[in-house]
Amino acid sequence: MSIPCCPAIRSSCLFVAIAAALASPFALALEAAPADATPDATRTVDFDALVVTAAAPVSALTWETSPKLPRQPVPASDGADYLKTIPGFTAVRNGGSNGDPVLRGMFGSRLNLLTNDGAMPGACPSRMDNAMSYIAPETYDALVVTKGPQTVLWGPGASAGTVRFERDREYYAEPTWKLAGSALTGSWGRNDQVVDATYGAPLGYARISANRSESGDYDDGNGDRVGSAWKKWNADLALGWTPDEDTLLELGIGIGDGQARYATRGMDGSRFDRSNYSLRFEKDNMQGAMQAFEASVFHNVADHVMDNYSLRDPNPNGAMPMPMASNVERSTSGGRAAATWRGAAFELVTGIDAQDSRHRRRAGMGRNAYLAMPWVVDARFENLGLFAEGTWFQGEDSRWIAGARADRAGAEDGRMTVAGSHGNPAMPNPTAGQSREETLKAGFVRFERDVDKSLSWYAGIGHTERMPDYWELFSANMGPMGFANAFAGLDTEKTTQLDVGLQYRGERFDGWISAYAGRVDDFIQFRYMDTMMGATSMVSNIHAQTSGAELGGEYRASEDWKLGGSLAYARGKDRDSGRPLPQMPPLEGRLTADWNNGSWSAGALVRIVDGQDRVADGYGNVVGQDIGPSAGFATLALNGGYSFASGVQLTAGVDNLFDRAYSEHLNLAGNADFGYPADAVRINEPGRTFWLRVGYTF
Repeated sequence: MSIPCCPAIRSSCLFVAIAAALASPFALALEAAPADATPDATRTVDFDALVVTAAAPVSALTWETSPKLPRQPVPASDGADYLKTIPGFTAVRNGGSNGDPVLRGMFGSRLNLLTNDGAMPGACPSRMDNAMSYIAPETYDALVVTKGPQTVLWGPGASAGTVRFERDREYYAEPTWKLAGSALTGSWGRNDQVVDATYGAPLGYARISANRSESGDYDDGNGDRVGSAWKKWNADLALGWTPDEDTLLELGIGIGDGQARYATRGMDGSRFDRSNYSLRFEKDNMQGAMQAFEASVFHNVADHVMDNYSLRDPNPNGAMPMPMASNVERSTSGGRAAATWRGAAFELVTGIDAQDSRHRRRAGMGRNAYLAMPWVVDARFENLGLFAEGTWFQGEDSRWIAGARADRAGAEDGRMTVAGSHGNPAMPNPTAGQSREETLKAGFVRFERDVDKSLSWYAGIGHTERMPDYWELFSANMGPMGFANAFAGLDTEKTTQLDVGLQYRGERFDGWISAYAGRVDDFIQFRYMDTMMGATSMVSNIHAQTSGAELGGEYRASEDWKLGGSLAYARGKDRDSGRPLPQMPPLEGRLTADWNNGSWSAGALVRIVDGQDRVADGYGNVVGQDIGPSAGFATLALNGGYSFASGVQLTAGVDNLFDRAYSEHLNLAGNADFGYPADAVRINEPGRTFWLRVGYTF
């Protein structure tokens, strides 16, 4: 596929197709629905637990849970911590908030992170503000995860998986008020409030979702203070027009801001300003082969400030003895249009999506001096993709699911200079003003079989090609050997992966297992080195292989009791050198026990993590690197609650009951500004933590 437009794909080319697709069916919104039409089926998932301690798949390779329910351990204010209840997920620990999610050891743009079908990549060159930093999870209705390259519906390059935070959209046959809210308090000054209010009527609805979250620095199990405080707020408004039960036009507006201290970094995040705008159209129960159509456009802006003086005092003996700040901004626009076709034995989704992203920056020495500096655009990214994904039903028990997509991706290097090694001046950029384009291919095929009403299995193989992202092209000091920089020399990453699994649902016992094996050509890897010129980083391509498995089960001993457990293991290898892949999480197991009689509830969570000795010192990603083997640990968390008939829900818990001092393997080294030694030392997790939450649903 090619795009007949200029060297770099221009925005006008990107959105013309979507605008045309949106316009053609818009007239259908004005037509009355057939008299015998039925409303679109809404999400039906059984969320009967008062406190979520683990999650299980709802179908092959798909997990779905409600972010509105309280979770244990009590999550931070970002989306990454919510993902950790799904086996296979971990996070690069960043302090108290804004961890970077990792699935099966894969990180960054290998995970497609979406909110209401829109992308909002962060702006920090070191991913201080990754996409999950701008998400207030409890204001969403569903968290949906698809593992592996087993869908093509939601954008290119998602070799590890796709994560979607979604809000429900409903048709209200009569005037209706809905209200949900919660308040949480806990150790270290934890203080959260959430409100979600909706008024709906046959003509449309208005929904306001807002939250505020803050916490002070926590103490680890040794009683040592860890710089980790945060304060955030978010507010979102959705206005929907529903001329009939099968038609929707929704306008969305969102804003937010925050700040966070980082014991692992030389700077803190003093601003996480976001603004989101979206427009969405849906038409269901259409006559003919095409039975549903949806289209959406969005414009998201992340305006992020990092400094060493707002939340800490500059260290006169450190690398940055004077006050300084960096302001970065990522503006991302995009859209998607998809049609659903149904026949007697098939369902097919076809569509187009596009994205345009601009990154700019400014910096200054001195307090707030950056405000007087001009903005400099250093990078542009654009993508246009076509996709099709379908299911072919073979009787009632078997089905083939397959999909394919093609993308034309472009990047432009706007840097006039590039940073040298630490302590050395910037140098002229040999690729200034240059652009590159790539055609990316992806596809998968999967077979699913229901052996009987209780047992099913699946096997699928998928392939995806990924464009190097902003951090891989622009953050490292050096590119592959023999190239001027990463922009000129870094190749696209190609992943081919086999996924297999088995799921059993019985009267008293549910169990599942999923396993995978992948081959990654031109895997993108960072290397960190200390040279005579100072500390430097290099990014290059290697060939890798990955494998692993997750399994879990739940036993319902009685109507009130449930016992569960899960296990997750990931392994990676550099095929060129034989070294382990860096930043791979260790073996992790969870054991849960829950009692719930309808009003009262109690639960326990034991988390057991093995030590990790398969490391590649000095290798990693743009955020972290392997800093040696890590020790294993185990923690115990307890919770209890009562659900009132009025809709009020009271829950309380204690995490890390025995006040263990421990650290996660995926971690950043403590920064000298907080008293950590020059040798890399992982920061510890919170010590014993108490929390109390009150929730209300009307």
